[in-house]
Formats: sequence, structure tokens, C-alpha cells
Amino acid sequence: MPQLEVDGARLTYDDEGPRDGAGAPLVFIHGWTANRHRWDHQLAHFSATRRVIRVDLRGHGESDGSGRRSIAELAGDVLAVLDHLKVERFVPVGHSMGGMIAQTLALGHPDRIERMVLVNSISRMTYSRGRGLLMAVSTQVPFKLFVATNIQRAFAPGYPREEIKEYIRTSAATPREVVMTCYGAMRSFDVLDRVGEIRVPTLMIHGYYDIQLPVSQMLRMAKAYPDAEVRILDAGHELPVEKPEELTSTIDRFLTERP
Repeated sequence: MPQLEVDGARLTYDDEGPRDGAGAPLVFIHGWTANRHRWDHQLAHFSATRRVIRVDLRGHGESDGSGRRSIAELAGDVLAVLDHLKVERFVPVGHSMGGMIAQTLALGHPDRIERMVLVNSISRMTYSRGRGLLMAVSTQVPFKLFVATNIQRAFAPGYPREEIKEYIRTSAATPREVVMTCYGAMRSFDVLDRVGEIRVPTLMIHGYYDIQLPVSQMLRMAKAYPDAEVRILDAGHELPVEKPEELTSTIDRFLTERP
């Protein structure tokens, strides 16, 4: 369980797989209130043939530190770990907020990105008037209720309730200050007008039942990308744990079959 101190926080990460494996290293970036173990299935699969790195974002999982107030600052943390590991070119794979971080890295450091995978992610947070009001009100409820409500609705109908309760428990263990500052960072994230600059092949994988970041918003983003491939899976917002095998095979095909 290696750690790196970055701006007063100890960031925990994994670095596994052969250094001389096929292709650039894969860098898995988890979402809001989650941790690097969201990618357990992908780590086990891909580390057999290539280098795989995953990070607990600041204040999440086994990393400490206070929350970052922008996606750009979170991207800076990830880049600091990669610089420490002397990783130049890489493939960011980001889920939800992690996908926002991946896009920020691609825009800020295009020469370092070989290709990119976005899982249940978007380029601009967009709300109807009613949903915007609901989300604003939701921040005023007790913290545990706020987290539980957001995590509960992230899963597709029929997902086991006991497993959802465990993810709620893990998310609620994330410090309140980290949860709320990252929540604000996501709400203010907007690079939709710039994603046309991202020229690398990009795979966008989304859950059909995602009501957190709806498919319609992802498709709007996809149209703005010069080189985007879209896959819709039978899941909600938590694809890495709802459909781990299908997600892994979809990423694998993109990495091996796409020139």
C-alpha cells in the first residue's frame, strides 16, 4: 500500500503489473465518495498483461487530506502520483467524477494521453430547474441522509439492497468536508465547449438506467468529441460494481481491437 505526500495529504495508490507490458499504463480514477477498490475487477484482469495504477483521491478511501474545490486540483493530485512513478504516457479510465478528472488531464496534458475511457461521466453538469432545486435543497438535509439518497439512486432497479447499504456505509465514512467540496467541484465542472480539442480515441461507457448523469447528457458530450466510441450497458450509475465483467470486457476490446 504505497503512499505519496502531495500538498499536505498522503495519497494511497496501487501500482501493479509488468512495467514492460503491452500498451501504456492504465490509470483508474474512481468517483465521488468511492475509492480505488471500485476497480478491483479491472485491476485483477489488466495487471496480468500491463501496468495498472489506481489512486484513492484526496480524503477518499485510505488517502487523507481535506477536499479539493475543483476538478483541476484533483487532476493535479493524480498527475503528481504519475510524475512520482515516472509515468509519461498513460490511458486514464475515469468513473463519474473520475471521468471529469480524466478529461481535465487530457485537456491539460494532451501529449501524455494515449487514449481515454470515460465510465458514466459527462463534460458539463446540467440540471432541469426542478432537479437543480432538488439538489440545492438536498445539501441542507442531514449529512448521512444526503449521502444515502445519492448512493441509493445511483444503482439500477433490482440491484441487491444489502450491497447498496454497504456502499452507502463506505461513502458515508468519507469526511463531510471532502464529500461537500467535491460535490461542489462536480457541480461547477464544465469543459463541454473544449472537448473538441481532445483528439485521442475515447471510449464512453454508460449505464442505461443512470439517473445521476443521464445518458442524454453523455450523448451530448459524445457528439462534441472528434473520436468517440459509445457503449450503453444494462446498469445504473455504478457500472464498475454493477456490471464488472461486462465493463472489463468492453474496455479490453477497446484497448486491443481499436488501432
